[in-house]
Amino acid sequence: MIKKTAAILVLLGILLAGIVILSSCIGAVSISVSELLSILAHATGISDQVNFKPQQAAVLLNIRMPRVMLGVLIGAGLGTSGAAIQGLFRNPLAEPGLIGISSGAILFTVLMIVMEVSVFKMLTTAIGFYALSGASFVGACLTTMIVYRISIRNGKTEVTTLLLSGIAINALSGALTGLLTYMATDEQLRTITFWSLGSLGGASWETVIGILPFILVPVIGLPFLAKSLNSLALGDAQALHMGVDVRKMKRIIIVLATIAVGASVAVAGLIGFIGLIIPHTMRMIFSSDNRLVIPGSALLGAALLTLSDLIARTAFAPAELPIGILTALIGTPVFLYIIITERNKNKL
Repeated sequence: MIKKTAAILVLLGILLAGIVILSSCIGAVSISVSELLSILAHATGISDQVNFKPQQAAVLLNIRMPRVMLGVLIGAGLGTSGAAIQGLFRNPLAEPGLIGISSGAILFTVLMIVMEVSVFKMLTTAIGFYALSGASFVGACLTTMIVYRISIRNGKTEVTTLLLSGIAINALSGALTGLLTYMATDEQLRTITFWSLGSLGGASWETVIGILPFILVPVIGLPFLAKSLNSLALGDAQALHMGVDVRKMKRIIIVLATIAVGASVAVAGLIGFIGLIIPHTMRMIFSSDNRLVIPGSALLGAALLTLSDLIARTAFAPAELPIGILTALIGTPVFLYIIITERNKNKL
């Protein structure tokens, strides 16, 4: 089993590497693989040979590579979080958005956009670009904390209550977001639309470095809980008998998922369905073992989001399709397929 898991992860890693190279080479300024390697070798000091044009180096290092790296990080974070949340709920239809992470992030982002001039002007002046991202991250953490506190009963986290609370918070956040959108000016509406549809267009090395620790911690940490999640699949009581601290595990998963998703929404807006379809695809094609599903979802999520971004920026060039629209177009049929499959299973 270990050899099989390792082989699958290696294959997924090769797939991701191939998509990263493809995405780095294709665009308005075409770059061949040999030119890509030459640029990277020259930039890192490995080689002094210049087998490329200055424009190609500038585009690759300052525009395309940061965007590709941001896509890899966000895809990995969303995929890993989705796999862990599905394992926690023991439901393939679960995803981080169900517990209010995404809706809270969007609500606080819209609040910052609409109320910036009258309320948050000093904050925006002080921290500039990070004001909007910070508001998004705080919103994700705050709504998740509210949902988590509501779900605790007698010191234990009730998954059903957690899910229902998340649905309620999502509805409330959606209503408040709609109210703020109604109050927004035309210019603010354009910003809100951009944020709600999702895009990697604002990528830079600054955003990549800023989001890096918030993605790496969940992506590295959640696979260590895979064995405990496998035990949880048998039920809370059985997991307790097997020595799993269920309460602590649930808390850690929720915190790590919130960090990853909150950071992703903060820099790229709302990108749906990655956390839903990637883990379920891993389970359908390979195995339901979380020791494979969680790290595999990180690799496959990174690959899918990077490929989606490539399509989004090249399919209608010079215009750019918001990546959230593309992931929704891909994810909706898969989501419906999951629902139909689960319904047919229940009939049997």
